Amino acid sequence: MESTERAATTAELVAQGWADHRPALWWRDTVLTHHDLAREASTRAALLTALLPPDAPPHLGVLLDNTPEFVHWLSAAALARAAVAGINPTHRGPDLARDILHTDCALLITEPSQLPLLRGLDLPGVRLLVTGTDEYSTLLGQFTATALHRSAAEPTDRLLLYFTSGSTGAPKAAICTQGRLAAAGRRLAEQFAVEEDDVHYLCMPMFHGNAVMAGWAPALTARAGIALRSRFSASGFLDDVRRYRATYFTYVGRAIQYVLATPPRPDEDRDHRLRLGFGTEAGAVDAAAFQLRFGTRLVEGYGSSEGGAAIQWAPGTPVGAVGPAVPGLVVRNPQTHAECPPAVFGPTGELLNGTEAIGELVNHGPNPFEGYWRNPAAEAERRRDGAYWTGDLFYRDGNGYLYFAGRGDDRIRVDGENLAAALIESILARYDGADAVAVYAVPDPVTGDQVMAAIAGRFEPESFAAFLSAQPDLGTKMAPRFVRVLEWMPVTATNKIQRARLRREGVACGDPVWERMPGEGAYRRATSTTGTTGAPGHAEGPLAGAKGPSDVRRQGLEPRTR
Repeated sequence: MESTERAATTAELVAQGWADHRPALWWRDTVLTHHDLAREASTRAALLTALLPPDAPPHLGVLLDNTPEFVHWLSAAALARAAVAGINPTHRGPDLARDILHTDCALLITEPSQLPLLRGLDLPGVRLLVTGTDEYSTLLGQFTATALHRSAAEPTDRLLLYFTSGSTGAPKAAICTQGRLAAAGRRLAEQFAVEEDDVHYLCMPMFHGNAVMAGWAPALTARAGIALRSRFSASGFLDDVRRYRATYFTYVGRAIQYVLATPPRPDEDRDHRLRLGFGTEAGAVDAAAFQLRFGTRLVEGYGSSEGGAAIQWAPGTPVGAVGPAVPGLVVRNPQTHAECPPAVFGPTGELLNGTEAIGELVNHGPNPFEGYWRNPAAEAERRRDGAYWTGDLFYRDGNGYLYFAGRGDDRIRVDGENLAAALIESILARYDGADAVAVYAVPDPVTGDQVMAAIAGRFEPESFAAFLSAQPDLGTKMAPRFVRVLEWMPVTATNKIQRARLRREGVACGDPVWERMPGEGAYRRATSTTGTTGAPGHAEGPLAGAKGPSDVRRQGLEPRTR
């Protein structure tokens, strides 16, 4: 077997575990060695070879929590030259069926707890395998591996089909090949100096690229171990880290905020081996608070499941910036395609020329984007004029540092001026009592947009108005016309705020909404109904409003990934 430095496929990385009897995976009370993982992968690869139809795409859907079975099937797919479609368990009904059918899954691997989601769905041509059942065990027993499955995998073989967000409403399953995943694992293993005795804690859902590309792949490359959490739990985070002796973890969305909201444990908060976290959307303030409390450094970056563009923080990056632009990364006007001028900042840091400076981030350099499965329209939207258009809004300063301004659908235009939703969020997050903040556009009755903010936490209209007037970097168009006060901030299964849902619900929602009329400084009640958006399904988030002042009040400028 070739060394990991020269491994061209993920299958090679899986195969290197054969005959390595060191512990490699921890889940609850289960401990598996590298050899165990290679054997289980070989067993399932033989099963895949027997079950997948030869005249159809070799695709299988995986609808599982983070369990050893998810790892086994990822590894088996690599050996068998098949592709795994990560199926999101928060989708329901027609959307769930669409995900499975759109990716041409001949097999669907699931577990008993997920079966209610599939009840009543019409899935023609899809064979269901339910882990943990007698039928499943009997089937696997027919293919028990006594030798390593010899793989003929090529770097260009599809391995992952992971759904990513989009504005068209059509499914967008980003393709990741064996070669790209192996390269991503190698790059991160080198960047973070991953060693064989490291343990990567995978608490983000494995149907999402963050856990697999940034967690599993570098561990596989370095022959390090992994520890699994079935579903993210803020209250269980520290116990898991200490129990499994984890050294590294990945995160997205509000996960860091949720962990910081747990009660401090002075005797245990620093009694662990955790040295590094890698992800996005922690925010500079929460990252500093996390390091102060746990002694663990967080490294933020910008990226996407598509792999079309990436930005990494570097020493010297100004506060609020994501990182320096590498050659080929340019901010362009999405209408004219002209390069946007550098940002001009006022004496207190406010962006003075947002209309001209904010544009779409475009990568003219090499990029590993490999397309979307059966969605040529979405692929064409990304690949234009020989470049990769990210769909995300940025601006850059005179020194070439990039600042995230929002998604393409986060654009806010008030009185002819373009505003950066992310910049407004970072200002509003300073408000005392705000556990989470989201800023988005709602239609203006005449033309353009109005700024609306959703705040989870304690809100007092008088103190909020006074807070706004005291912010030196709040532009004249930035103050929210409407403020929605929530008990829970709605989040996805990966702890990202559901901004599309907030935009769709607008002012006519079930929560209290406050309005500030043009020319006035005070906020008045715009709605009389009360309610909540409901608790998040896959995360333990803080119950805002049911406690005193929050220890995690701020939301930074770090970008939202796909």
